[in-house]
Amino acid sequence: MKAGRITGAASLEAFCRGRLHTAGLVSASLAAAAVLGVDPAALDAAADARTPSPALRIAGRKLGRQLMRAARATWPLGELEALAREFPKGAHQPVVLGLAARAAGLEAVDAAYCAAYESVSGPASATVRLLSLDPFDATGVLARVAPEVDRVADRAVEAARRVVDGGVDALPAASAPLLEISAEVHAAWAVRLFAS
Repeated sequence: MKAGRITGAASLEAFCRGRLHTAGLVSASLAAAAVLGVDPAALDAAADARTPSPALRIAGRKLGRQLMRAARATWPLGELEALAREFPKGAHQPVVLGLAARAAGLEAVDAAYCAAYESVSGPASATVRLLSLDPFDATGVLARVAPEVDRVADRAVEAARRVVDGGVDALPAASAPLLEISAEVHAAWAVRLFAS
């Protein structure tokens, strides 16, 4: 946002669509695969491989650690405990999300939808706080991309089912180089408002 790429509802919508079909699809696929019982350590390694930016890997693990605390307190599950022991600094957020969803009795599509929605709701919320975008405009963007969130969640579940049969190499590896570069720039700022 500081770079001036998002200036209003139209540019926010374009950004959200791009993020949804790249980072959102990857995250949703990882979460869905975790629900389907794919080895969380293998999924975490796959998340690392699909996240070139060290800053985004650190943020993803930090967010995963925070989610893990809530998930372990709410839905005790041996796999969550094992993952917390294996990754004391945190596993990637989508992997934790998938295990938490399974612990809560949800399906792969539910976890995929949560991850896909988060990929667009976070930026929409940030524009309200950082750009003073009208909250109704941000909500309108989310409403307009909602059908695509549904499609991405469905694609993620299809990919996760391929992972069950063929291994983590079947996961999508859609990239968003500008997001990766921007994260590295953001990580160098003296004052940061949130993890990105």
